[in-house]
Amino acid sequence: MPMDETILITGANGEIGHGLIHHLCGGRSARIVATDIVPLDSSLKSECHTFVQGDITDPALIARLGADHAFTTIYHLASILSTKGERDPELAHRINVDGTLNLLRVATEQTRAQGRSVKFIYPSSIAAYGIPDLETKQHQGRVVREDEWCFPATMYGVNKLTCEHLGRYYAQHYRRLDPDAPIRIDFRALRFPGLISALTVPTGGTSDYGPEMLHHAAQGKPYACFVRPDSQLPFMVMPDAITALLMLEAAPREDLGQLVYNVTSFSPTAGEILEMILRAFPAAKITFAPDVRRQGIVDSWPADVDDSAARRDWGWKPEYDLRRSFEEYLIPSVRQRYS
Repeated sequence: MPMDETILITGANGEIGHGLIHHLCGGRSARIVATDIVPLDSSLKSECHTFVQGDITDPALIARLGADHAFTTIYHLASILSTKGERDPELAHRINVDGTLNLLRVATEQTRAQGRSVKFIYPSSIAAYGIPDLETKQHQGRVVREDEWCFPATMYGVNKLTCEHLGRYYAQHYRRLDPDAPIRIDFRALRFPGLISALTVPTGGTSDYGPEMLHHAAQGKPYACFVRPDSQLPFMVMPDAITALLMLEAAPREDLGQLVYNVTSFSPTAGEILEMILRAFPAAKITFAPDVRRQGIVDSWPADVDDSAARRDWGWKPEYDLRRSFEEYLIPSVRQRYS
């Protein structure tokens, strides 16, 4: 890849940020500019050209990023997750929506200055969905496409759906009344399922009951799972999530039939996740103590999603199914982490 590539990664310290930076540095010659509200993890410092600590809602930070660098791609990963978002919805809106708008503005300004479209890669979420009741969810199956049931019941989901629409506006309709149509950004979004990483500790997402069970079991700590054993959501391990982001970024614009894509890998119940964990950690003390409020959020998200558009348009196919995810990636890595 050309060395004049400069890639901005916000929320660099997060689960996706860690994996993305490691992969980019391993296979790509590009300057990585990372930003986060807290100091950069020591394991990432040698892999980043520049780190800028700060809040993405801070105008001074945004101005500095835009003035000091000419970005070719922006991976906007920074966000407040679902559980924390419900506890402080105003903060979630400020970070998730206002922060995204600031980055879209930077991408737009740099697109105009460079005379070429800056790619804006945005990880959305199944939280953008809102299925009204458990009975409806049970009858939906894999038919939940990107344009169905978009009535989110959490602030996080509302934020994600809002940002999808903002991205669509900036990519397709920005300043549409101008006499001369401006060059617009190249916005691309993935709706991720629940993500499971062996390298980072879960950070409080509503789908984190899966990784929380695993990390507690590996440490020999008891854990009370906050959903029912029959609760079902789509999941994906972090290596596949990183692959999906990189594949979407690399896809030719003319091959993309839409701006927002579902991706998924496997769709187990919480009970099936526990079965996989007990094979490796038979002494694990995992119980189920459903939290009515958090259970309600999980029940509003699809049991599985249709990712046929991603498979058709840019060749998406996960490497890890449920068995391989646990046996080849999660169990060995988590064992090593806590040994």
